[in-house]
Amino acid sequence: MTPKGFIFSTVEASIKKPGHRDIGLIFSEVEANIAGVFTTNAVKAAPVLICMEKIKSGRGQAIIVNSGNANACTGKKGLKDADKIISAVAEQLDVKDSTVYICSTGVIGAPLPMKKILPAVKSLTQDIGRSSMDDVADAIMTTDTFPKIISKRLKIGGGYGLISGICKGAGMIAPNMATMLCFILTDIAVERKTLSTILKSSVKKSFNRITIDGDMSTNDTVLMLSNGLLGNEPITAESADFDKVLKAVDEITYGLSKMIVSDGEGATKLVEVFVRGAKNDSDAEKAAFAVSNSLLVKTAVYGCDANWGRIMAALGSSGVGFREEKTDISFNKIKAVKGGISNNRDEEATGVLKGKQIKITIDLHAGDSSAKVLTCDLTETYIRINAEYRT
Repeated sequence: MTPKGFIFSTVEASIKKPGHRDIGLIFSEVEANIAGVFTTNAVKAAPVLICMEKIKSGRGQAIIVNSGNANACTGKKGLKDADKIISAVAEQLDVKDSTVYICSTGVIGAPLPMKKILPAVKSLTQDIGRSSMDDVADAIMTTDTFPKIISKRLKIGGGYGLISGICKGAGMIAPNMATMLCFILTDIAVERKTLSTILKSSVKKSFNRITIDGDMSTNDTVLMLSNGLLGNEPITAESADFDKVLKAVDEITYGLSKMIVSDGEGATKLVEVFVRGAKNDSDAEKAAFAVSNSLLVKTAVYGCDANWGRIMAALGSSGVGFREEKTDISFNKIKAVKGGISNNRDEEATGVLKGKQIKITIDLHAGDSSAKVLTCDLTETYIRINAEYRT
C-alpha cells in the first residue's frame, strides 16, 4: 500500500559493493509538509547537517538516500558533495533545491564516490515511478537482513488515508535514535507544526526506546511527509481525528522499532525490558536502559540463562533510587525474584529464555512511573559482522 501521490525509484551505483541497488528516491508529486528528527550525536554526518537546516522551512518534496557510505567525518567536501547531489535531483525533477532532502548510511570517514553517484542520479530521476516503496526499503539496507515496512489505513472525514513507514537499522543502535533511517509518508493533510508534534511524540516512545549495542550513530534521521492529497481539512491538535493519526504513527514507529531490534546484528531474541514502580519517568527510563544495555544481561539471554543477579547488578549501577529488598523481577510470567531474593523459579525462567520473544518485567515498588525499552541478545555473530564491516 502506498499513499497517494508518492512515487519511487532505485538504482545500483555500486557504492560499496556491486550487485545491489543502493540509492533510492522518494518523490511526492506535490510539495508536502515535512517534519524531522535527527541524531543527537555531537558528530553529525553532512546529510544530517543539511537536513536540519532545510527542515526549518517545513516543506519538502523529494528524498534521496544512499547506503554503503555515511558521508560522515568528510569535512567541507562532504557538504559540497551532498549539495551537488541535491542540485542534480532538483534540476532533473524540476523542483526547488530547498525541497530536496538527502540521507546516507554506511561506512564513516570515506568520501562519497561522486563519479558513480552523479550518473546514477540521472538514471534514478529518469526511472521515477518504476520502483516501489518496497524497493526503496531494500536499497537502503546495510547489515539489515530484511526490509522494514508498515502501513496503516484510517478513515479521515469522508475518506480513507494511508500512512506508510519504511526504515533501516540493525547495528549501532542506541537511545536518541540509532544508526537508522526512517521515512514516513502520508496523503493525509496535517498542519506543519502538528506534523512535527506527532513525529517527535512517536519517536520519543519508539526509536528513542531501543538499543542493540549502545552505540549512537552519526546519521540517524526520521523524516515524515504529508502531501495532503486525501483532500481533508488539515489535521491540527484540536481536530477530531488528531488522536487517530497520532495512534497510527505510534503504531508504525513502534512496529518498525521492533523490526529493527529483532534484526539486530546477530540477534536471535527480541527482548522487551519493562520497568514499573519507579519514582519518576526519568528513573524508569534509566533503569530500563541500564538493563537493556548490559552486555552481561544480553549474553545471559543468548545463553538461555535466567541470571537475574546480572539484572539486579545493572539496576544497582544505574543511579536510580530504589530498594533491593522491594524489587521483583519476572521473565514473561515467571516471577524469578520477589522482594529482592530468589523465588526459587530459576529453572522455569530459564525455560522462558528458549523462546524468541521475551519480556523482562522489573517492579521497583518505589512509585507509579514506568518505561519499556526494546533490546536483543548479544551473539558471536555481532562481533563477526562488525569486525568485517569495512572489508
